[in-house]
Amino acid sequence: MKGRLFGTNGVRGIVNDGMDCVLAMQLGKAIGCYMGGRIALATDTRTSRDMLSSAASAGLTAAGADVIELGIVPTPVLQHYVRTHEDVNGGVMVTASHNPPEFNGIKCVDSDGTELPRDKEQDIEELFFSKMECADWESVGSMRSAPEAEDAYLDAVTELVDANAIRSAGLTVVMDCANGAAYSAGPRLMDRLGVRTITVNADPQGKFPGHPSEPTEENLRDLISLVKASGADLGVAFDGDADRAVFVDDEGNYLSGDKSLAIIAKAALAKSKGTVVTPVSSSSMVEEVVLSCGGTVEYTPVGSPVVARRMMAIDALFGGEENGGLIFPEHQHCRDGPMTAAKMLEAVVRHGPLSQQAASLPVYHTEKRKFPCPDGLKMGLQVYAKELFADERLDETDGVKIIHDDGWVLLRPSGTEPIFRIYSESSSPQKAAERADLIQKQLQERLARSE
Repeated sequence: MKGRLFGTNGVRGIVNDGMDCVLAMQLGKAIGCYMGGRIALATDTRTSRDMLSSAASAGLTAAGADVIELGIVPTPVLQHYVRTHEDVNGGVMVTASHNPPEFNGIKCVDSDGTELPRDKEQDIEELFFSKMECADWESVGSMRSAPEAEDAYLDAVTELVDANAIRSAGLTVVMDCANGAAYSAGPRLMDRLGVRTITVNADPQGKFPGHPSEPTEENLRDLISLVKASGADLGVAFDGDADRAVFVDDEGNYLSGDKSLAIIAKAALAKSKGTVVTPVSSSSMVEEVVLSCGGTVEYTPVGSPVVARRMMAIDALFGGEENGGLIFPEHQHCRDGPMTAAKMLEAVVRHGPLSQQAASLPVYHTEKRKFPCPDGLKMGLQVYAKELFADERLDETDGVKIIHDDGWVLLRPSGTEPIFRIYSESSSPQKAAERADLIQKQLQERLARSE
């Protein structure tokens, strides 16, 4: 028996309804057989973290791998640990990122600290669906902890920004940790940078009582209110495993991930010219800003591993996704929420208030929609979308992107959830909404006929 386990970002599912200890142990065993040697393991704060990490550890050690436990840390902390330790062959992160608390997942980190590429995931899948042999009793793996991982990561981040300038600026930040993995690393980073910090949801409660872990504008109402009430210089919010960060400016305006991507790209290009890599789902605003600053843009399919690998291949200056997942190659080729927060503070110190920087960006309007779609019907719906718009100008880098003179619409199945996504962008908010409404209606009617 063979099949596909890994989606866009690891293996995910509802706890004890697909994502259970049997799957985690079998997957840990496959990862251990494939990677061998020493493997670092970390988790976010979800209530199922101990169950799944224990099962994954059992599988890893049964395969003969030695497990180094980092505990609850942001995903980029695990990635930094793996990258900076030559004797560590890879990493396993138990997380479902932004998904609701009933979900959890497992994603793999390669020896260079980047998320595992698809071909290596396929190798692990083949092992998972095969009869694997356990190590003999003399070769069973061991376990030890590495509590120093977070400090080493925070040291590295601090060294890559102008920490003295940030400390001298007397900034105030409101930080929403989403009851997630940033609960310790986020505030501790601000302390190292001398930033007065007001924390929200900074206790590691895995049911996410403060708000859902996806850092959308609707979920960050408390953060927005606190920024306004406190007169803070900005607000920052992380997702569940803190590989993404989004911002609220000093006037209390929520900034989409496209805007923070453009602002930090502009700051990077002010120091050095180069290429910015981003998925086809990113706003045209990003390209306009990058070109105006003397840089170039290269587009990829959606997914941070794809962006990171392309950045490595072409030695890109900077890159990231429209969801707040930004990648700083001088640090590591992975999405990095705390690093993003530190870089945004540096941009504010050097280039002025965040509200002014955001106001200077080109204006585009994006409508984001999603609707339930069973995994087995996703590709059929994508094929239908291609046929429906066959007479339009299409980009098939990822899904179906319909190019209009004043914007675009991207239609693609989610790689992490049983949903189908619609992104509609235009210089006119009405046009963006109208196109999204019409296409969603067409696709859902087709889906209803298929079920």
